Amino acid sequence: MSNQRIKTPCVGLCSTVFGDQVCRGCKRFHHEIVNWNLYSDEEKRAVWRRLEILLVQVMASKLEVFDAAVLRRQLEQHQVRFVPDQSPYCWAYQLIARGSRVISRIDAYGIALMPEFRDWALPDLREAIDREFFLLSEAHYERYIAPRFLREGMEIRV
Repeated sequence: MSNQRIKTPCVGLCSTVFGDQVCRGCKRFHHEIVNWNLYSDEEKRAVWRRLEILLVQVMASKLEVFDAAVLRRQLEQHQVRFVPDQSPYCWAYQLIARGSRVISRIDAYGIALMPEFRDWALPDLREAIDREFFLLSEAHYERYIAPRFLREGMEIRV
């Protein structure tokens, strides 16, 4: 496995260049992508943490990581890059994102699909996960970043 540290959530599929406020690739907000190299380590950790929380929420509703050690070994063996400090559910996402078309037995990776997803093809599940992850990121942006009432509340009224 590459010893290279993952330094950014970017996955090389940026949609903010087309006007999206939330990237369909990495799920970061436009301003986070633009300012990433200016961010302190603390600011970067905050972005990474939000993405992790949202992704774990999506993943835990679709599968269970029943053996994180097996999952980690498989990722390392197959040279799938992942962030070791993140939740094993984020590792599971990296596995499915990179191997959905070639994995035949997901349980061999320490993962079990929830009953309602056991008949799904992994590529379809990956698309559903990406879609839900994007929708949650977009909802977070709309709820906490974009609202006018937050800016209006800061105006001085005479």
